[in-house]
Amino acid sequence: MDAENRQTLSVEQIKDYKEKGYLLTGKTLFSPQKFQVLHGIFEHLLATKGNSQGDELDVPHFSNERLFEFLLAEEVLDIVECLIGPNIGLWSSHFICKEAQTGARTPWHEDSAYWKGRFDRYDDIVTLWLAIDESNQENGCMGVVPGTHQNGFSEHSNMDTEHKIFNIEIQEEKVPLEKVRWFELQQNQYSLHDSRIIHGANANTSKTRRTGFTMRYFNSDLKMAQNHPDNLNHKVYHCRGENRGGNKLIVL
Repeated sequence: MDAENRQTLSVEQIKDYKEKGYLLTGKTLFSPQKFQVLHGIFEHLLATKGNSQGDELDVPHFSNERLFEFLLAEEVLDIVECLIGPNIGLWSSHFICKEAQTGARTPWHEDSAYWKGRFDRYDDIVTLWLAIDESNQENGCMGVVPGTHQNGFSEHSNMDTEHKIFNIEIQEEKVPLEKVRWFELQQNQYSLHDSRIIHGANANTSKTRRTGFTMRYFNSDLKMAQNHPDNLNHKVYHCRGENRGGNKLIVL
């Protein structure tokens, strides 16, 4: 743990997140040395997996235990606790990589739409998105529609794609693009967003790669649907606090 890098959120930042469904702090997450270790892990995974479109870089912590050093880090959990409380479970992680000039767009969607039926409710689920590469509008940074986390499930349509993850979308004509807040981040900076907020990203038409590491957490007071087929083999981990939802959390 890097004690000097531990941080919490102010009352104003927490209020802003609750109202808008996202937060940008402008701060780095890990020490430079620790970030370089994570960066190296990603480069190794990309080189050995060979699929930067994301299917094989989803939940990489299932097979690479070194990632728990970052996913369960106090630097991360202190921030997450400010938003969802002290009882925390790790839901998922994902390296999302857009190669230079060929990285496809990420469709407009709500994360919670992919998990429909898997929880009893979808508040208190937060994603911390860490910039592995610099992220800007030219290389396809993420954007959100502020406040849409309060609207319930939006209508999604199936996509004509072989992508196993991003296969449904909210039609673009239904997204108020003039309201989008784009997340431009330097390496090791991070954003936070509610699982219910509408977000997406344009294709990468630049000469630089764009990669983010998503770390997703839920308040373990929420109850997972134990018999849902997508939950049966999905491993979730205890991070800190109590497991008042009675979920099957793995303790490391």
